[in-house]
Amino acid sequence: MQDSNSFKRVFLKKLLVGLQHNDFKSKNMSSLERKKAIKISSDVALAFARDGANWSRALIRNVYKQEKNKTLVRSILGEEFERLTKPSNENLTSKMVRSKRILRRSYTVRRIRKSAPKRILASALAKRLLKSRTKVLKFLIPGGESMDELSLLDETVDYIVSLRAQVDVMRRLANAFQ
Repeated sequence: MQDSNSFKRVFLKKLLVGLQHNDFKSKNMSSLERKKAIKISSDVALAFARDGANWSRALIRNVYKQEKNKTLVRSILGEEFERLTKPSNENLTSKMVRSKRILRRSYTVRRIRKSAPKRILASALAKRLLKSRTKVLKFLIPGGESMDELSLLDETVDYIVSLRAQVDVMRRLANAFQ
C-alpha cells in the first residue's frame, strides 16, 4: 500500500470534489439523502485513492451501476474515469477456476462419504467453519465473490487499512468544520 499521508491527501482531495458536486446547501435535501451522498462520495474517493486493489474497482463499478450516481462518479474520477470503470477479464478466469473447484469438490465429497465413518471429524468441522466464514467475508469485501481465499485475505487486509484511513480523514474533516 502507498504512503499513508499521500493516500489520505488523495482521498481528502477527491472527497471534497464529491462533496462539492452534491451541493449540500440545497434545502430540498433530507438528512438521509445527505448521509447517502456523503457515503457514496467517500466510498468512491476511497476507491480512487487506493487504485490497483480489486475491491476498489469493484466498489467503483457497484456505485456506477446506479443511474443517479453516474455524474458523481464521473466528477470524482475525472480523467481516470475510463480506466477505472472499464470491465476487466479477471472475472471470467475466476469463474473458470471456481467451476473447476466445484467439480473437484463434488468428486472428493462423494469419495469421502463412502469411506468416512459416520461421526464428524474435527478437521471436517474446522473446514466447514472456515468455508462459512469465508463465504461471509466474500460478501463483505467489494468484489470478493470472485476471489479465491488467498487473494480474499490479502484484499481484506488492504480494505481494512483503507477504511481506517477513511475514518481518520473524515474525523479530522468533521473536527475542522466544528
